[in-house]
Amino acid sequence: MLVLLPPSEGKAASGDGAPVALDALSLPGLTAARAQVLDTLVGLCRGDEDAAGVLGLSPGLRGEVARNAGLPTAGARPAGEVYTGVLFDNLGLATLDEAAYGRAERSLLVFSGLWGAVRIGDRIPPYRCSMGVKLPGLGALGPYWRSATASVLPEVADGLVLDLRSSAYAAAWKPAGELVNRTATVRVLQERDGKRSVVSHFNKATKGRLVRDLLVAGAEPKTPGELLDALLGLGHRVEVAAEGTARKPWQLDVVVTEIH
Repeated sequence: MLVLLPPSEGKAASGDGAPVALDALSLPGLTAARAQVLDTLVGLCRGDEDAAGVLGLSPGLRGEVARNAGLPTAGARPAGEVYTGVLFDNLGLATLDEAAYGRAERSLLVFSGLWGAVRIGDRIPPYRCSMGVKLPGLGALGPYWRSATASVLPEVADGLVLDLRSSAYAAAWKPAGELVNRTATVRVLQERDGKRSVVSHFNKATKGRLVRDLLVAGAEPKTPGELLDALLGLGHRVEVAAEGTARKPWQLDVVVTEIH
């Protein structure tokens, strides 16, 4: 099982080890692309007065420009510790036992505007660069990474692909060919008074709990159908909204009655 996650805007305040070593990161086929994005981002933040505007940063986040400028020498830490948003809070990597954490290291892949995609054990520094950014000379990062990942990601997607990314990060790689029918996406719906509505912000919390439950249980579903059975067995209310086709992945609806 390969679980595709978005990153979080919230990140650890700083790294605590040696700087990032690009050639030590997972998915070595992305190394050259990562180096190009890193160099471009650092150059922008060191020399362009409008770097904050390019990165879409509010006045209160302009300090992130200086942090980006120092990325080559900044301390790094495991990506699973860098990301601190709602999904990762509910995933709770730090509280997993050794076996579940090992499964997380093998199966989780976090997409990033700067790194393309990393595993949770890859050591990276905290940064600010969303997938929606258009970097000078590189353009929009979604299409940039889609070109770079096209030949790399299929090599590690040898079973079920559980795609929990937001639309911006889904643009960086779209499963194709026979992979499509092995891919499942998840939509979170709240049911209240017999009516259902799409959950926005709190869908991240639900997705974090779903992944944690699968890791703790040691579930290894190989198909969307087996994923459905696994989640039902773990007590989640899940329905098939759309079966997969040669062009569209499976869509599963997770129905909740409370948002937290």
